[in-house]
Amino acid sequence: MTFKKKLAAAAVVSALSAMSFIANAQTIRIANQGDALSLDPHSLNESLQLSITLNVYEGLTDRNKDLSLAPALATSWKQTGPDVWRFELRKGVQFHDGTPFTADDVIFSVARAAGDGSDVKAKVNDIKEVRKVNDHTIDIVTKGPFPILPDVLSDLAIMSKKWCEENKAEKPVDRRKGIENTASFKANGTGAYRVRERQPDVRTTFVRNATYWGKIEGNAQEVVFTPISNAATRVAALVSGQVDVMEPVPVQDIARINSSANAQVVVGPELRTIFLGMDQKRDELLYSSVKGKNPFKDKRVRQAFYQAIDINGIQRTVMRGASRPTALMVGPGINGWTEGQDKRLPYDVEGAKKLLADAGYPSGFEVTMNCPNDRYVNDGQICQTVAANLARINVKVNLAAETKGTYFPKILRRDTSFYLLGWTPTTYDSHNALDALMRCPDDKSGNGQFNLGSYCNPKLDDLIGKIKSNTDKAQRQALIAEAFTIHTDDIGHLPLHQQSLAWGVSKKVALTQRADNFMPFKWMTIKP
Repeated sequence: MTFKKKLAAAAVVSALSAMSFIANAQTIRIANQGDALSLDPHSLNESLQLSITLNVYEGLTDRNKDLSLAPALATSWKQTGPDVWRFELRKGVQFHDGTPFTADDVIFSVARAAGDGSDVKAKVNDIKEVRKVNDHTIDIVTKGPFPILPDVLSDLAIMSKKWCEENKAEKPVDRRKGIENTASFKANGTGAYRVRERQPDVRTTFVRNATYWGKIEGNAQEVVFTPISNAATRVAALVSGQVDVMEPVPVQDIARINSSANAQVVVGPELRTIFLGMDQKRDELLYSSVKGKNPFKDKRVRQAFYQAIDINGIQRTVMRGASRPTALMVGPGINGWTEGQDKRLPYDVEGAKKLLADAGYPSGFEVTMNCPNDRYVNDGQICQTVAANLARINVKVNLAAETKGTYFPKILRRDTSFYLLGWTPTTYDSHNALDALMRCPDDKSGNGQFNLGSYCNPKLDDLIGKIKSNTDKAQRQALIAEAFTIHTDDIGHLPLHQQSLAWGVSKKVALTQRADNFMPFKWMTIKP
């Protein structure tokens, strides 16, 4: 065991020991395979990050338990013109430091989210300006009709203008460049829980906000979040009662947990799609044996990779049935998904070999694949299996699997040739995935912000713009279907599956499992 691994193991043991001392009837102890990389809610557009920080911060809108839209820091909203939305803001709300919440904080937060270093630009790139009507009323002017704006804003955290200025945190923490500021380690939101202690990669402790404006249904006075990367340690901690909630549960351990005296597994569908992306922009592919050109620019190569992947084998042996193979970048539960379009190309090794040969690679080639090993369900094993599948067509994959703490900054810089990623459309609408993952990247506007392989089709971009502004439901659905047809025909990405949620939960804890994998503390109760 290396010195670094020994330190990490010691940290887990120390954290678990500390958790055992603080356990009481109103403390809930949560373990996850990874940690939030920052407390800055604008620094990383990743579900775990947002799930944690949105217990501390809030948006203008929120989601109910069934994922329907709900008021939050805005009490109501309406369109006053084709491209103008008026939001009435909640009065009497205070940030955790006692500063009153006003329209100035919304204006500041939207500008911060659109600024340098922000990883949530995609949420605000269709906003032209935010106008202050009075202290508790704003008008948001969009660049054109944008009927889903309230949905888009449901996880855009509002920060205190005064606090950010006083703490020199006016700009977001930039994970790509390793730039930190106060907002990475401290937090000052309006949410149901405050941050009491933050030890990155060890433990973060949250306490109930006694001055919260809304209703907190649960009884947890304190929530202790501990990252435990080792799956066996995480399961053992749950079964022994050292933690009350953990996720993800390894699919092979579901039966063991369900047969234990202390815990059970809560299983449900997740809206996240796991997929592979490829660099389709550079003239010479990085991290490859191919020199002077980029094989991924050739559709035949992309199709060969697609058809060489045994997705049913991955479902059966890696995911143990806890996944749904997909041909689309969205799945059931997302507006715009249709079963008729969700038909994968057949698994065909010989056909894939012929495609590679026709493209000029009869002997295959080498390429590095970037993969996280602590973010998605069995992500490391999925990448290993994909690499083994591609070896059958003489493609040698040099697998670079690493913790998400180093993985995300690397791929977000587009310093990758071939990568695995997961995506949940937080608007529960296909436009979100189309705009963020499949639109031609434009760093200035934020369009295609997570299209990390720079796939680009101007005709698709035109359709995405029409989808954004169209208010006729039938027409809009037809446009979405046309957009997915173009992307599928291009083989712009390699969709794999929608993974299933599996949370390990103490039999003493009641909670709500949402299909977006967010975990609101305010709905958690621990029984005496």
